Amino acid sequence: MHSKRNLLALLALAGLGITAHAQPAAADWPNKPIRWVVPFPPGGAMDAIARTLGEKAAKSLGQPFVIENKPGAGGNIGADFVAKQPGDGYTMMITSIGMATNKPLYGKLNYDPVKDFAPVSLLAVVPNVLVTNATQPDIKTVADVLQAAKAAPGKLTYASAGNGTSIHLAGEVFTSLGKVDMLHVPYKGSGPAISNLLGGQVNYMFDSITSARPHIQSGKLRALGVTTATRSKALPNVPTIAEAGLPGYEVSPWFAVFMSASTPPAIVKKMNTVLVETMKQPEVVARFDSIGAEVVGSTPEALAKHLDQESAT
Repeated sequence: MHSKRNLLALLALAGLGITAHAQPAAADWPNKPIRWVVPFPPGGAMDAIARTLGEKAAKSLGQPFVIENKPGAGGNIGADFVAKQPGDGYTMMITSIGMATNKPLYGKLNYDPVKDFAPVSLLAVVPNVLVTNATQPDIKTVADVLQAAKAAPGKLTYASAGNGTSIHLAGEVFTSLGKVDMLHVPYKGSGPAISNLLGGQVNYMFDSITSARPHIQSGKLRALGVTTATRSKALPNVPTIAEAGLPGYEVSPWFAVFMSASTPPAIVKKMNTVLVETMKQPEVVARFDSIGAEVVGSTPEALAKHLDQESAT
């Protein structure tokens, strides 16, 4: 099974099945704007990363990036759209762990997360943070959440940005390791979920630091723990969930770029080089730091291997 996935990833990287004369020349690319699909609504980590990189990378490529938000179905609507675009290098997508989790979660997809895409680069890791409405006086730690959930099985709710998202995964791992029964309430993006959390319609949420931090800083949300193995520089005083009462807990949400599988390898490589170099710019590093994103950057091959490993877990 693993060898088959590896073969599919290599085929995606190589863009096999496209004749040489049909491929646009990398030397002439790009000669028009590039569409960058974000399969979630504006306002979250994914959107912020795409807009930050798009603005800076456009200067290197000499063409603008046009950000298009195509939310819905845990990122599947946007992914399906990109999978069906021609491999000419003018459409790409930023996505996350849903590329590994959506196939088993949704069963039948209209696209294949491996064979329909060419990996470009891992971009960043953005920790999620467990938050609750600051008006809840008795919930100040992860241990408090676990105690409350055990006292009322199936009654407490946690919101997410949609089924199959890293936020959903963070909640599932939490309830599994904590041996508690909590009700998952999926939304179409972080924005609506945060609104209902602030309004008291749901009890908790695992959200990206990007969208949660402003509400934490304003005092409207209380941060209880970050999902990664180490504390985040963006919220240095917030413990990890593992150190705050749930040993062994770790969910590290990643973000990456993919293009259509038939995109010529030379164009994939050129895009990879531009994105990786852009992420080294001090302004970009500072912007990533401000939204809680930790720069990664990788080769297309490393991303293909990473996706294979994530799909196997």
